Amino acid sequence: MRPSALEYVESKQLRKDLVDFRTGDTVRVHWKVKEGEKERVQPFEGVVIRKTKGANRATFTVRKVSYGVGVERIFPLHSPRYERIEVVSRGDVSRNRLFYLRDLKGKASRVETQEEVLEPQAGEAAAPAEKAAPAAAESKPAQPAPKKEKAKDKAKEKAKGEKVAKAEKRAR
Repeated sequence: MRPSALEYVESKQLRKDLVDFRTGDTVRVHWKVKEGEKERVQPFEGVVIRKTKGANRATFTVRKVSYGVGVERIFPLHSPRYERIEVVSRGDVSRNRLFYLRDLKGKASRVETQEEVLEPQAGEAAAPAEKAAPAAAESKPAQPAPKKEKAKDKAKEKAKGEKVAKAEKRAR
């Protein structure tokens, strides 16, 4: 077979209703499970830790922790076996593959969520920046966003507090 014939057959197998998601996003895949003669839909929710390219051979890996055990499942992107894919939340990651999540436990294994930026609708006009800024300044003074303290910072503060307590004890 010629490459163009292969491309034609493969293009017929591609799904048209794909949802745009990336690595780090939390998704819910509604997978069709066949039990005997009955078929039901079973959702699988987790973090996308990997996406591979390859036209109709593209896959994505979803990881979740179920009863304390990490479970990873590889789904074909263009498979007819899933009903739909829902994006639960967008992740803010700077890597393409999140295999480091396998070694993390508890809260450390969570992926930070990305803040959604509201874009104006097609019928709405965007407000000019000069007019929007003074109105916002009059209503509320701008406050810096609180920084998230890391575990290292907390540990340093604790150690510093213990040193101060020891020094006070010696002084008595």
